[in-house]
Amino acid sequence: MNKNISILIPIYNEQSVVLDTIERIKIVVPNAEIITINDGSNDNTYDLLKSIDGIKIINHPYNLGYGASLKEGLKQASNDWIIITDADGTYPIEDISKLLKYSTTYDMVVGARIGKKVHIPFMRRPAKWIIKILASFLVGKKIPDINSGLRIFNKNKALEFVNLYPSGFSFTTTITLSFFTSDYTIKYIPINYFKRTGKSTIHPLKDFAGFITLIFKIIIFFKPLKFFIIPSIILMIIGIVHGIFQVLTLPTGLGQLPVISILAGLQIIFLGILADLIVKSRK
Repeated sequence: MNKNISILIPIYNEQSVVLDTIERIKIVVPNAEIITINDGSNDNTYDLLKSIDGIKIINHPYNLGYGASLKEGLKQASNDWIIITDADGTYPIEDISKLLKYSTTYDMVVGARIGKKVHIPFMRRPAKWIIKILASFLVGKKIPDINSGLRIFNKNKALEFVNLYPSGFSFTTTITLSFFTSDYTIKYIPINYFKRTGKSTIHPLKDFAGFITLIFKIIIFFKPLKFFIIPSIILMIIGIVHGIFQVLTLPTGLGQLPVISILAGLQIIFLGILADLIVKSRK
């Protein structure tokens, strides 16, 4: 099956570890197409890549972003199945073989960073937990790791959402939510996650806000009713409770505010139903 696999490796200033990463990939997945995307590195990374035989190099003259690199690699990949991984030494390359075992059964297989040895900086953990809980609630399925950068997936299904993929680090979050909300099958395999070699370019607070915004955008795009129903129910419950309280305690009886709250809730739910019908007619 390796001849039907393309491996995408976005790379930015990874001169200290890129050779080792690619050599390990060649051992674990022989005969696969290896596409490296040098995303405007300003160290010796590009020269090192040119010294490696049997790989394809996409070179960006300046940094375009993690997602932009993967989108370019995805468009140029020759094969039906795509593996993505990082070149910074964080992911256990040897565990790719575990993911491959399930690729004939599932549309996407993800290495979930929930193994025995997981090095995730403390500052990122609260944000990751909130994002995971919110995404799991909105899609209605448990998501052990929403933005793992080690995964294998069907290229044709991934290309269906190529216009949604952002240029930054939210690529993996977007493709995960897109597959879930489209009812494509996903399998999670526990893996370890090591301390990266070199400096990270992730900004926890900035990226956290972006992830939350992205989750709501994807849900509205694919399953809008799931998004609109929550504020609708809240408004109607508030209106009903407030209305009962007014009727039982106030001499004037039912006021305007509970009625407005209930009507607003009904309007929102009808808007969600309309949006859901539009999404279903588009498919």
